[in-house]
This record gives sequence, C-alpha cells and structure tokens, in this order.
Amino acid sequence: MTSKVKQFVGYLDELYPNAICALQYHKDYELLLAVVMSAQTTDARVNSVTPTLFAKYPTLEDLKNANVTDIEKIIEPIGTFHKKAVFIQEISKQLLEKSNGIVPNDRLFLESLPGVGRKTANVVLSVLYDVPAIAVDTHVERVSKRLGLAKATDTPRQVEEQLMAKLPKKIWSKTHHQMVFFGRYQCKAIHPNCETCKMQSLCSYYQ
Repeated sequence: MTSKVKQFVGYLDELYPNAICALQYHKDYELLLAVVMSAQTTDARVNSVTPTLFAKYPTLEDLKNANVTDIEKIIEPIGTFHKKAVFIQEISKQLLEKSNGIVPNDRLFLESLPGVGRKTANVVLSVLYDVPAIAVDTHVERVSKRLGLAKATDTPRQVEEQLMAKLPKKIWSKTHHQMVFFGRYQCKAIHPNCETCKMQSLCSYYQ
C-alpha cells in the first residue's frame, strides 16, 4: 500500500473498527432482497420496511404468491417501489425454481437476477460467503474520487478495480463497509465534515 492508502486505512480503523453491513436480515434471501431495495435510498429506510414485509410474507413462496400491490404498499417509503416490488417477486420465484430457495455463492447466477448488478452481488457474496469484494455505491465512489484513489471520470467498475489494486485483498470487504460509513457520516455529499477530517492534506476536494 502507498503511504496515502495506509493512512486512510488506519483512519478508517480508528473511526469504524467494527463496520459491518447495516441492513437487517435473518435469512440469506432477506439480505439479497434488502440490498436490491437499498438502491437509490438509505439502509435505514430499507430497515424501516423489511420487518413488516418479511413478517407478512415469511417465506419465498409467500413472497412469490403475494399480491404485488400489497408489497408496493409496504415498501412505498423506499421509493421506486413499483419496480422493486416486481424485483422482489421475480427474485423469489427464480430462487425457488433455480436454486432450491438458497442464495448461492455464484456471481453469474446472482447477476442474472432482476435488479441485481455487480454492486449488489458484491455485497451479498461478501456478507454471506466472506468472498473478498468491494461494492462501489455512491459513498464509496465519492470518497474514492475525493481522495484521489480513483479518477473523477471513472465508472463504478473502474473505481472498484482501482481500489482492488491499491488495497490488500484480505481487507477488501472490511474496507468497503468502512468507506460506506465514512461517506455516510463524515465525507458526506453535502456539507462534509472536512474541518475534523484527518485526510485534509491528502484530499483534493478539501484543497
């Protein structure tokens, strides 16, 4: 690691030594569906609707056979709920029909599901199966570009590749969660806490 990356990793360890996925779940498919629902909204908002959703529909069969309008009513607070309700039902159906109701350790299968892209697959594989992965959401992308760990013009996939090249593989998953927290609470999109940040001297955004 370069000195900048070492400093940043050390700072993340100082701020968020025990960072883990903030989405609440009890079953493997609940995590997958929660990550899908988290697109373009906050984990806190997803966590506000999933207990009701999974209590009313406690199995994949229940979700598959539910009235999609009823699902929409429950998840309406998270936004884009029409599309996400369809994703929930279709993912439930495909898990039952193609993988015996199990979320498999299989990137290609996961990315074939509706509403599941590389970021979602990375989160699921990392959390469920300890697969080393860096999921680039808006927080990770913003922090990476502000600190010069990626170029301002990089796509999320390019940001991911830059981070994988710069970080030891064994800390990819942990650092991903730490960067999400850092972007959410410290290096915010609007009004970031620059004055208290120890990365000032290395941050192009601050300078």
